Amino acid sequence: DNIILGNPKVTREDARRAARLVHADPFIRLLPQGYDTVLTERGRNLSHGQRQLLAFARVLAMDPEVLILDEATASIDTETELIIQDALAKVTEGRTSIIIAHRLQTIREANRIVVLAGGEVREVGTHEELMAQGGLYKTLYELQVQDLNAGGRLS
Repeated sequence: DNIILGNPKVTREDARRAARLVHADPFIRLLPQGYDTVLTERGRNLSHGQRQLLAFARVLAMDPEVLILDEATASIDTETELIIQDALAKVTEGRTSIIIAHRLQTIREANRIVVLAGGEVREVGTHEELMAQGGLYKTLYELQVQDLNAGGRLS
């Protein structure tokens, strides 16, 4: 029910398939009653990364045409971010997706990246185009990669 959320269009098998695709299945199986475990309010008995994966499974099972994600990789460790990035690729595949992110690695594969600064559009392009332009996006991206390589945590 944590994935289906009372949606009659989503079957248990849809929910399990979605959980497997976004890598939520392993942690769900470890819960006391697996897929039948009742979660506390707002999933407080799960880690932030687990809640994100569960939310992605929910989205994938419901199969919306348009998806809007705001800071999908915020407040998680780098290892979990890699899992979530893979899940994110599966969730956004074949649908219009708007992803708001400060962690630029999250949007690196986007068809179009819009860089905002001071409430204004500063740059638009693919990752490769924006890196070649040498503007704000490139500066921010390189700072984040440098921080990651130094063993820091992206914020």
